[in-house]
Amino acid sequence: MTDRRTPEDLEQALLAYENPDFINSPDGRMLRIMAEYQEPMARFRRERIQDTVVFFGSARFQALDVAHSALKLLENTGSEQLAPEAEQPASPEEIESGEASAHKLHLAEAAVEMAHYYEDARRLAGMVASWAKDLPGRRHRFVVTSGGGPGIMEAANRGAYEAGCKTIGLNIRLPFEQRPNPYITPALSFDFHYFFMRKYWFAYLAKALVVFPGGFGTLDEMFELLTLAQTKKLAKKITIVIYGSSYWRNVINLELLAKKGAIAVADLELFRFVDTPEEAFAILKNSLTENHLDSEYDRELHRLETETIPTEPAPSAQEILGPDISRTR
Repeated sequence: MTDRRTPEDLEQALLAYENPDFINSPDGRMLRIMAEYQEPMARFRRERIQDTVVFFGSARFQALDVAHSALKLLENTGSEQLAPEAEQPASPEEIESGEASAHKLHLAEAAVEMAHYYEDARRLAGMVASWAKDLPGRRHRFVVTSGGGPGIMEAANRGAYEAGCKTIGLNIRLPFEQRPNPYITPALSFDFHYFFMRKYWFAYLAKALVVFPGGFGTLDEMFELLTLAQTKKLAKKITIVIYGSSYWRNVINLELLAKKGAIAVADLELFRFVDTPEEAFAILKNSLTENHLDSEYDRELHRLETETIPTEPAPSAQEILGPDISRTR
């Protein structure tokens, strides 16, 4: 007679959304994409963010005091790993002793030159944030936003932070070690896996874009927004300011595109070149007021004139709907 074996007790199966093998697999990709849409949406709602002013620019530019003293260039955009010594600017000691090569001297001079853009971005972001924080309404308007990393991104977040305002960082997970800059509002610090979802949030909330000198990433992001504006895929008017005309006119010749018929002459009106924080702020303030505030002021000013932004987080969708939907965990 054959023995009948009793099956062993099984451990409880993982819930699908708690199963890392599934969530991180190709089959779970759609859920990951949806999470990078819905989770930021929930946080923006709770932090009462209505729209943004986005700053793009190089991650490699540092503050002026750093450039004058101990500047070290990074190996890659957003990386914490330093570039090789041969690619570093000359130190003050090397310059003083005459040991610096012509190449390292050139890098040191360029570093100081580019550091002025850091300070300009910091100042401009502070001007935008200081102006926007006094606008009436129950939500934060024109919140300074960056890619969340160092360089110009840090400068923009820093300027808004120093003005006492909320500021957003939309970071991206990269193969090498990197971290968000310390000036981002903690509740508004994001880390994305998918570049296209990060770009979505840059474009979706933005009412203005300020493009400081930068490299491949800056060019990519600038032309993405220019193309959306050109093709009228944005259901809003967006102001695009390109900062540093001498730098950008040497990097790209946008007027030549119009002369050769690659773009329409009218497309040159999609952006403005500027060279000072004051010039940039005047354009931003005027266009944001004309395109996004005047119509709202007339309708809401009487009701909101004495009302301030609440300090408590905005309610979630479930809290708003209340008994209309079943409560879930």
